[in-house]
Amino acid sequence: MNLKKILNNIEYEVVRGNDNLDIGEIQYDSREIKKGDVFVCIRGYVTDGHKYIGSACENGASAVVLSEDVKPVPGCTVIRVKDTRKTLALMASNYYGNPSEKLKVIGVTGTNGKTTSTFMVKSILEAAGFKVGLIGTISNFIGDKKIPSHRTTPESLELQKLLARMVEESVDYCVMEASSHSLYLDRTYGIKFCQAIFTNLTRDHLDFHKTFENYYRAKLILFQNALNSIVNIDDRYGERICKDAPGTKVTYAIDKKADVQGGSLNVHSRGIAFTITYGGDKESINLNIPGKYNAMNALGSAAACLCEGVDLHNVKKGLEQMESVPGRCEVVTKPYNLGYEVIVDFAHTPDGLKNILKTVREFTNGKLICVFGCGGDRDNTKRPVMGKIGTELSDFAFITSDNPRTEDPMSIIREILTGVEKHNYTVIENRREAIKAAMKMAKRGDVVVVAGKGHETYQILKDKTIHFDEREVVADIVKELSS
Repeated sequence: MNLKKILNNIEYEVVRGNDNLDIGEIQYDSREIKKGDVFVCIRGYVTDGHKYIGSACENGASAVVLSEDVKPVPGCTVIRVKDTRKTLALMASNYYGNPSEKLKVIGVTGTNGKTTSTFMVKSILEAAGFKVGLIGTISNFIGDKKIPSHRTTPESLELQKLLARMVEESVDYCVMEASSHSLYLDRTYGIKFCQAIFTNLTRDHLDFHKTFENYYRAKLILFQNALNSIVNIDDRYGERICKDAPGTKVTYAIDKKADVQGGSLNVHSRGIAFTITYGGDKESINLNIPGKYNAMNALGSAAACLCEGVDLHNVKKGLEQMESVPGRCEVVTKPYNLGYEVIVDFAHTPDGLKNILKTVREFTNGKLICVFGCGGDRDNTKRPVMGKIGTELSDFAFITSDNPRTEDPMSIIREILTGVEKHNYTVIENRREAIKAAMKMAKRGDVVVVAGKGHETYQILKDKTIHFDEREVVADIVKELSS
């Protein structure tokens, strides 16, 4: 494609060479460059693409897009822009034929509930007869076709490529998780969202954003690029979104009066029953995932689809036909008759841990046993908070390791323990052994919650990643304990 066409609607200056040349592909990693490609210099948090211009040109780049003063590279066209991240997003969109203009895109953001909400929206829209793509933490989907996911929201180049594949396969809607990182780093820049859902906002990612205000401002970016904002006003930051976001706002709530109203909640071990009222119509919903917070996720998902013209009958059908979401309040002991349950959940924030433990408490007849830890190289201010929540809301807790990354696992655990006031816990650093100990402790009527990893199938230890799927771990422990 012609470079000038790729740079359409972007302000730029030709520093050297000629912008009227054919380009192979767009790259932001110099190691991926092939002859005739254009290299976009992205400044990251670990390194800076401007340092690799020489390497990119040696590998065959015919053009470089940059934002800093660097030494000219002989034989290579040099294009200067103000912001290379925004430019990469727009270049990628142009290169792939502006795919987001050819389908409807629904974005979901918030600290918790993004993944569950995207699955719910997908299920509702499919019940209404649409073909749906999904981009998120667990996997990406084009209809029923599953595609591996490497991060919650892909870099803009990969994101636009995936949207283009969806257009090629006649997808009507793409529903995607929009993480605060991706919004701040302009991965979704240039995409117009028909609906943007706000789930909630609680402490997380302060290692990246530094302040809670910065975290909120990153989330707000999604709603500044949306036709409609679907907002949870039971969350105090939802009320702020309603004030700060432009365009039309549609509210949802259980405890407050809202456009899409939830009520008559009845939580049980296999799900939750509730009602949805919208525009004078009312439907009873039996959701296969327990928890008031999942009823909230369902309301937000329903609200977005209702705004797209889906009727309440199909909302009900879509929500009720969804069996579960991997790693989200997932009962992994259904195949076994143990007398107790083991639930795996992705809860890795204070609010997420509080939600899952309060939900499970509602249907636990015996003891509530929790296995949890905190990830390394992430916001360490939440560690004592989670220590307090994990021990206060469970009858007994096993504090363990959870993706320590480059940190010493016991150092992380010691920080967790600074928030613990009760003595109803034990420390077992090895996560598998902690899960086994919890299952050995469990008696009939008890529930074991294994929190923090959910759908993940790995553990990150120092410089290596090992296979660790908690569904498999539980299955193996069941065999060990029964032999």
